[in-house]
Amino acid sequence: MRDWAFVGRAGELARLITTATDQRRGGLILSGAAGVGKSRLLREAVATLDPGGYAVLTAAASVAACGLPFGGLAQVLPPDPPAGLSQAGLLRWALDILRAEAAGRPIVLAVDDAHLLDPASAALAHLLVRQGATLLATLRGAAPVPPPIGALWTEGLVGHAELSPLDAAGSQELLAAMLGGPVEAGSAQRLTELASGNPLMLRELVQAARGGGEMTRAYGVWRWTGRLTLAPSLADLVDAHIGGLAPAVRDVVELVAFGEPIGLPSLLAVADPAAVEVAEERELIRVHGDGRRRPARLAHPLYGEVVRRQCPVSRTRRLLATLADLVERTGARRRDDLLRVAVWRLDSGTAQDGARLLDAAAQAFGRLDLTLTHRLAAAARDAGAGYPATELLATALLLAGRPHEAQAALDRGERQDGSADAASGRPVALRATVAFWGLGQAGAADDLAAATVTEPGAAAQVRAVEAVMRLQLNQLERARELTAAVLSAPAAGASARNLAHCAQALLAAASGHPRHSADLIARIQADAPAWWRDSPALHFLLPVTVGTRVSVALDLAALDEILTAEFADLAQTGGFGFGTGWVALLQAHSARLRGRTADALRAAEQACAALSAHGRYEGLGHAARALSAAVRGDLALATSAMASAEAAGGACERLFYPWHATARAWTAACAGDLTGAVRVLTELAGRLRTDGFAGYELLAWHDVVRLGRAELAADRMAALVAEVPGGPAAPLLLRHARAAATHDPGALYAVARDFAAHGYLVFAAEAAATALRLFRAVRDPRALAANQVLADALAACDTLGTPPLRSVQPALTSRERQVAELAAAGARSREIADSLFLSPRTVENHLQRVYAKLGVSGRTELAPALRSLPQ
Repeated sequence: MRDWAFVGRAGELARLITTATDQRRGGLILSGAAGVGKSRLLREAVATLDPGGYAVLTAAASVAACGLPFGGLAQVLPPDPPAGLSQAGLLRWALDILRAEAAGRPIVLAVDDAHLLDPASAALAHLLVRQGATLLATLRGAAPVPPPIGALWTEGLVGHAELSPLDAAGSQELLAAMLGGPVEAGSAQRLTELASGNPLMLRELVQAARGGGEMTRAYGVWRWTGRLTLAPSLADLVDAHIGGLAPAVRDVVELVAFGEPIGLPSLLAVADPAAVEVAEERELIRVHGDGRRRPARLAHPLYGEVVRRQCPVSRTRRLLATLADLVERTGARRRDDLLRVAVWRLDSGTAQDGARLLDAAAQAFGRLDLTLTHRLAAAARDAGAGYPATELLATALLLAGRPHEAQAALDRGERQDGSADAASGRPVALRATVAFWGLGQAGAADDLAAATVTEPGAAAQVRAVEAVMRLQLNQLERARELTAAVLSAPAAGASARNLAHCAQALLAAASGHPRHSADLIARIQADAPAWWRDSPALHFLLPVTVGTRVSVALDLAALDEILTAEFADLAQTGGFGFGTGWVALLQAHSARLRGRTADALRAAEQACAALSAHGRYEGLGHAARALSAAVRGDLALATSAMASAEAAGGACERLFYPWHATARAWTAACAGDLTGAVRVLTELAGRLRTDGFAGYELLAWHDVVRLGRAELAADRMAALVAEVPGGPAAPLLLRHARAAATHDPGALYAVARDFAAHGYLVFAAEAAATALRLFRAVRDPRALAANQVLADALAACDTLGTPPLRSVQPALTSRERQVAELAAAGARSREIADSLFLSPRTVENHLQRVYAKLGVSGRTELAPALRSLPQ
């Protein structure tokens, strides 16, 4: 991991290169914090310069050489200067030597860590710039600058820029480059936040995590356990940033490390104001503008990790108690003050009652911070908060993918609390929930059915949980009966009713009624405070329902909205593996529809990693991986992923049989077995019709259209679109089917354009390809327009290898391709012949064969036709 691809910084790199190659600019000096990437950026810029055109002089100043005359530029000067020269004479000697070596080429002097240059070297650099050389240099942000170097930009001879930390996207790209593969979204976010845009910090974090066994890889995706390993090199690096601290300043840094964000007035009330000023001046803390409170934070997240670990236990407990007292005295006005005080009280060992700990645990659970919920709920249980604490603890463990621990927590709670809550039905429902969604025990639904719960409200809750289990087991009739019974029960509480509404919403989505499904989902989400803690089953069913609605409706706008919503971030960063997996599945679906097949495959692999860590629904991730690979034409990967999907699919995945069957069909199509693929899809459509899943059925029949058998699908698709509202794509799918069934190239061309306008680029490319084939068969001049639509769609996509596209991609020989590309670029036959050492007649013969293969009539049609071919 010592070297990795250079990522990000495209603008800064371009500016450096432009400066180096434009002698009028004089140079550019970059300053920034240690480790922010200045040195690598300088090396990348210098590497682009042609030594034949520029005299490139590179030097790295150091502490060891800063006391020696010309020590900073020793790498570019002869080792033995003439004896007896004055300082001015030595300067002139060095200047003459460098100019002589340049031999008339423009001089580019690249100096890393120029703030460490000795006076003689700094003076030489200054003089070189004044005489026409270009200086590219880096400086440590807060370090004193040698006067000759500082004078260069104050006098306007060179430019000066501050190099900012990498943004989140650049940091995550660098992280993937360091590890040689994609990183699970939550892990990437946490690591890049800790590094705070500093590449050196990120490298040390990753090295420490890998060395400590805290980075694991599954399905090609890296995942961090979240346990921070501070290797000595990382601690030393942070210590070098912090430096030796006076006791009063250390107190300030420690208070902020344990209490951030802490309001400036509060900090000044418990710390020495002068020490606070010193800490801010040294950029150890930063005070942000945020209304009257003006919170103080550490200048870098890793400062806090090091300071907290180095702080003695006794002082840690005293500081935390001080912070808790401070916030409580001011009235705990902020939304998260309750949570922060509870954690401080817990860690400091000061008094805290179970009820407050439980309230804090509930607040942590509201953020899906499952690790903190687990900790606080366990403390609340131990402090006597009773069964509600046990319930929340078990729920957090279940959602975190630790069902056996959840089961053990319920066992312990039952021993401690007895059967006091048995009448409520909640222990019965929760234990079954853990068994079903955590352990994959399909029999949990039968256990619930056999449970005797007399209290009407509790009975409704038990029946609601059983209903969603029956739904996921694809026992649809029983699920519908239970759902209706719950909604008709006057005693049913908010949790039970929302579970029933969620089941209805899922059925509506599958049945082709996305608007009704959306209305029910909105009602459930608005009522979240009433069920968030009490209904863990809903945390599993609701993401499935939301995902099903947008996926079956092919609603790209709604998909984008979900992927940018708060839940996606909470699921990915809070440890909710199931939620993370569903978000990744939706990302794969969205990318696949848009033709971004590489992104789709990466997202499917992330889904596999997240769902395998959770322990359930892994088969869905493999099915998505198989489908993405099949669309790309990668038969080996599609076949192996499909085998994994078949092996992993359990009883709890029975409801998702449409996705498994679809992946199976496209894997067969990728292998060239179109008859088998169509058979799988028609059998799937029949089963979906029996189950009343018209939304899924429409998609299955459209896949039959895409595989070239529109005559089997068009009439049934017309009936479906007439029966159910469907999603925004339904009319387009039907138009595609009718045009393909009647072999109408004009209608196929029109629907291809509309598919592209709505973002369905794979469908657009396939429809355009079919139109193009039909136009070519009759020598219709509209083939050029269809070719253009196809080329534009493919240009916006990654690799695609579906059957309709393979059918219009004739193979050109390498020589035919060379000739065609030159002709498309405007070269005449004689010019092509001269450049390829051919005769003009041979060039014309090649072109005639190309025209015949591509179905075009001349040179003007070559460019779009060539863009529609695989590279």
